[in-house]
Amino acid sequence: MKKVVGLIPLIIIMISCASSGEQPFQPTVDYVDMERFMGDWYVIGLIPTVFEKDIANGVENYSRRENGEIRVRYSFRKKSPQGKEKVMFQRGWIVDSATNAEWEVSPLWPLRLPYYVLELGENYDYTVIGTNNFDYLWIMSRTPSIEESLLEDIIRRMEKRGYDRERILFMDQVWKE
Repeated sequence: MKKVVGLIPLIIIMISCASSGEQPFQPTVDYVDMERFMGDWYVIGLIPTVFEKDIANGVENYSRRENGEIRVRYSFRKKSPQGKEKVMFQRGWIVDSATNAEWEVSPLWPLRLPYYVLELGENYDYTVIGTNNFDYLWIMSRTPSIEESLLEDIIRRMEKRGYDRERILFMDQVWKE
């Protein structure tokens, strides 16, 4: 019973950011080549969900299923890069197949939450993902670090879009060689 009661606030939060079926509230990139987008993305900066508070070494991995769905595997370490590894799986669907920049992602059934590709590096070396409000944001890179000047430019652009710079946290990405 405690587990069910504990999920109620999470479900309320997730429903509050569920898509209403309207156009994305933010402009997305013009087009996402899904084959190039698939693979690992290291989380560099984020406005975290309840699951992402106090974690390190976050990596999102995207892969296509035969039925066209997107499999999202999110691995991270609790409290520090040396902490216990956790893995979360989600399902994703492309909502706008003309651009592939608007998705829905389900962390748990029956929720399908908006997921917008707001920026994407020309060489698919970084991406910025947002939701249909200013509550969640992910700045991700193909490598565990990103050039400081590029990160600052991204944050400035997100600020211009309406995201609160003070809420953006930086995730520790410490990997053994």
